Amino acid sequence: MSAPLFLIDALPVGDAFTLDGPEGHHAATVQRIRPGETILLSDGRGASATCVVEAVGKGTVSGTVVSRSPEPAPDPRLVVVQGIAKGDRGELAVQAMTEIGVDEILPWAASRSVTQWRGDRGFKARDKWAATAREAAKQARRTWLPTVGGDPDVSTKQVAARLSSSSFVLHEEATERLTTVPLPSSGEIVLVVGPEGGISDAELAAFSSATPVRLGREVLRTSTAGVAALSVLSTRLGRW
Repeated sequence: MSAPLFLIDALPVGDAFTLDGPEGHHAATVQRIRPGETILLSDGRGASATCVVEAVGKGTVSGTVVSRSPEPAPDPRLVVVQGIAKGDRGELAVQAMTEIGVDEILPWAASRSVTQWRGDRGFKARDKWAATAREAAKQARRTWLPTVGGDPDVSTKQVAARLSSSSFVLHEEATERLTTVPLPSSGEIVLVVGPEGGISDAELAAFSSATPVRLGREVLRTSTAGVAALSVLSTRLGRW
């Protein structure tokens, strides 16, 4: 079994480490880490350290750093514009896409999104997505933590401004397949996933700089479409 990963603000400078705060509590109390075990520490920005635990206290774990492993940023980056979904479907999508390897998630206020993020509710919902991504990144042992939005949600106009010839819109009526379209060797690939009601004709027209693509004959839920598409891209890009 691989060593558990804990996210911290900055890696220890020397050979000794102390893990405290929420992550220290999780390590000592929830996961019951014991002396002699190996853990991973990461700043979520590619830097990580393999550590051996020597002492466990009340909400703290300490020991020795045995190695450091910087990981370059993924290139090309995988960005998913996720239509805001009702209930917990959005969080399920964020969790699974993070485990698959998404690098950035943008919550999109699509015209057919049943749920709308407004005011404080929007910030709370966005923060919940970010917390979900953080926990999923730890589960997947990711040293690069995906970013989740900037604004609580982005408009169709903002999405359109982000798209380029290296962008793709999942659409059930598309004729091109994600398995065969040309992919860039660097930069970013933006993938647009609609909400439960799908993408409207007006939105599809606004995204004219992107290529509509499909995965297969089946129509997937908004909570699984991005996961399936990322799996295709991860395979084609050699990440898997």
